[in-house]
Amino acid sequence: MSAPSKTDPPYVPIRTGGWPGGWPKRRSPRWLLPAGVILLAIAVAVGLTHRPSQQERAADLRGLLQTVTYDIQSCAGGVRESLQVLQAVDSGTSHDAAAAAGIAATGSANCAPANNELIDDLEGYQVPESLAHFHLQRAVTGLIDWAAPRAVEVQADVARVLAARGTPAQAAARATLQRDLSRLDAQRAAIRSALAPAIQSLSPHAAEPVLPG
Repeated sequence: MSAPSKTDPPYVPIRTGGWPGGWPKRRSPRWLLPAGVILLAIAVAVGLTHRPSQQERAADLRGLLQTVTYDIQSCAGGVRESLQVLQAVDSGTSHDAAAAAGIAATGSANCAPANNELIDDLEGYQVPESLAHFHLQRAVTGLIDWAAPRAVEVQADVARVLAARGTPAQAAARATLQRDLSRLDAQRAAIRSALAPAIQSLSPHAAEPVLPG
């Protein structure tokens, strides 16, 4: 009897190129996309429904007042000192008009945003969103305008009045000073009007910026 012939197993080539079209991609579970949409909707709803409390808005207002007061005082202090030295010379308690004029000229330059980082900071200040209803950005803009050009002009006028003492130009210099002081006062009134609703509603005892004039 002859031995049965040996049959080799069929040849199967080794796959070297991966799966057709590339390795199979792992798909995200079908529930993942709806779950993400739901979580996003919840986050948006929470953000929309959260409203700051009266206490939170009052705290934001006091923070705003502290910030703008700190910044504007770097200019307001110079206005106060300029008017004081003018009064001292006019009353005869001081006889150094040249030194007083130098104080006023320095104060005028210091109220310009280009020379004063604190006034420049006011130009970029953003009112907290919790206070948006009160439109307080108008008050911030008003403070910037109070400093420049109004306070700049008044202190420059003081310097000119002091420099013109005893000359025919003095009367015209004083007239210009009175005109610019009236503009400074009107700007201060506009700032107070813009701040008043928020202060009365949220923190009646909060101190607003002190603006001389």
